[in-house]
Amino acid sequence: MALIISLPIGTPAQSQQMVVDTGSQLSWIQCRRRKAPPSFDPSLSSSFSVLPCTHPICKPRIPDFTLPTTCDQNRLCHYSYFYADGTLADGNLVREKIALSPSRSTPPLILGCAAASASASDAEGILGINRGRLSFVSQAKIPSFSYCIPVRRSITAANPTGMFYLGHNPNSRTFRYINLLTFPQSQRMPNLDPLAYTVPMSGISVGRRRLNVSASVFRPDSGGSGQTMIDSGTQYTFLVEAAYQRVKEHVARAVGPRLKKDYVYQGALDMCFDGNASEIGRLIGDMAFQFDGSVEINISRDRILDHVGGGVHCVAIGRSEALGLRVILLATFISGICGSNLIWFVDGSGLELRIVVKLYNLLLLIFL
Repeated sequence: MALIISLPIGTPAQSQQMVVDTGSQLSWIQCRRRKAPPSFDPSLSSSFSVLPCTHPICKPRIPDFTLPTTCDQNRLCHYSYFYADGTLADGNLVREKIALSPSRSTPPLILGCAAASASASDAEGILGINRGRLSFVSQAKIPSFSYCIPVRRSITAANPTGMFYLGHNPNSRTFRYINLLTFPQSQRMPNLDPLAYTVPMSGISVGRRRLNVSASVFRPDSGGSGQTMIDSGTQYTFLVEAAYQRVKEHVARAVGPRLKKDYVYQGALDMCFDGNASEIGRLIGDMAFQFDGSVEINISRDRILDHVGGGVHCVAIGRSEALGLRVILLATFISGICGSNLIWFVDGSGLELRIVVKLYNLLLLIFL
């Protein structure tokens, strides 16, 4: 389950469904000329413009993209953007306005106009909101934002709703603060993303038992491995091997022979079971992620399992190495769930990155 919002883009506005992604920088939309909705039709917008190859952002050495930008046959700036889960977006860089309210729009922002993309989501684009200079919040100078991910719907339930605020959150009065980890972009480490929202995680508990994992496992080492980041665009949470093995050992002891052997879902989840999910959840117990300042994110036992089809349920945690990464991704299934009253908030008014937690409602906020 992702947080998908509808954004009015262009002049006049065309509504586009976009995934809110704290783990990436570039925002992009699906572009098709003279095609039926939902794709964005640039020919209908008076504020649309393309970026030529001569634009400063279109230089191979600019480190804003996962692959260097190139110059296409029409002398337009071309990008390819790959994501951790293997999906991609490919197209031209453009400028376009985004309406924030009926009376207020952003200036033209640099976006991707995707001619091709492969995504597991039904959305028409990505709203990149990490700390990079080309992210939506950086370009639009949004001082703060907050969000929570809707709980997955059941067969009989109505469509779930999440929450995405731009600006002040009316619930942000009674918060405690913990510092986020920040890194200068000049500090180059092969496995570190300096533009991510990196949280000071310190431990994991399962079934009210704190697992024997050193706090250093959750902090980046000299090469950047172990960075713990918030990623709303990734479905599952991924842990580095040292932490993942301790979680799996507890789960294996708790459920015994119910754990499916030689079964891996999507090459990432291997703590999977047949049978009654409620019973499996009761055996595993609740889970908690600990952070500096005695802060915890609690995940109830009925939220740690995902139904992946065919009566199979999996713990919604995988190995980050399965994605070719050495970082920890706190993703939508574990963090930011509206049904658990967990809300992430980013505020750019401060001089440092901070997370704020309202312990009663488990309300998390990030200050830039």
